[in-house]
Amino acid sequence: MTQRISKYQRFKMMNPVIQFFKFIYLSIKIMLIVAGGHGGTRKVN
Repeated sequence: MTQRISKYQRFKMMNPVIQFFKFIYLSIKIMLIVAGGHGGTRKVN
């Protein structure tokens, strides 16, 4: 029982962490694309 509970808690704890990292990764990717695009156009102009 103890192992089952700890395993479930571990899964519950890991899920938001994975989602959090996914969100950060996506936001950074979008920011880099937007910033890179703006920076590129500014440098060209």
